[in-house]
Amino acid sequence: MNLDQLSHKLGVEIEPQLLELALTHRSYAYENGGIPNNERLEFLGDSVLGFVVTVHIHDRFAELSEGDLTKLKNSVVSAKALAFVANELGLGEYIRLGKGETQTGGSAKASLLSDTFEALLGAAYVSKGLAAASGIIERLVFPLLLDRDSLLANADPKTNLQEIAKRLNRGEIRYETSFEGPDHDRTFFTAVFMGRSSIGEGSGRSRKTAETAAAVVALHNLKENGS
Repeated sequence: MNLDQLSHKLGVEIEPQLLELALTHRSYAYENGGIPNNERLEFLGDSVLGFVVTVHIHDRFAELSEGDLTKLKNSVVSAKALAFVANELGLGEYIRLGKGETQTGGSAKASLLSDTFEALLGAAYVSKGLAAASGIIERLVFPLLLDRDSLLANADPKTNLQEIAKRLNRGEIRYETSFEGPDHDRTFFTAVFMGRSSIGEGSGRSRKTAETAAAVVALHNLKENGS
């Protein structure tokens, strides 16, 4: 892995040890003797991201109500949005994954990509401070706000899907979820139904993430079908 190349893409020189830690998924850590993983940095990065985005949209969108500001923030920091940013960075090729996660395409999973991006923000904060982490967010995340209407439309895919089902009168929305893997490395798989018809599938590291991913796919499928 060329971590210097990743640092260049981020626009911040993160301390090599912290950068490597930010890229270490728990599956890799478990398979290598329980070494530290990126979850603590992810926790920190999530908070930094939420703060920076909140301040920005509060200042920029004075015309929006509190409710719409909340929806806009949630859409910008969603796994779907952050996975898009991570894919633009080519982040998947840098993540250290366990063999099982690699075999199941972990480097392309939205939840894993978004979590790793948040870990990178945490590492930037620890290494260089809030200004450095904010700089990454400004360069890579804020451009998503240029298409504000689309972001708001997808802020809460499960609620949007429920509203569409009610409008179409095609039955209740129902989610069926299963999981694979041990407790420390579990992946959830969700199929969403409208009445008796399966309309989307998704996966994630938690039941909530998998259901949200399935709802996003369902919304796309319904749009493609003209619903």
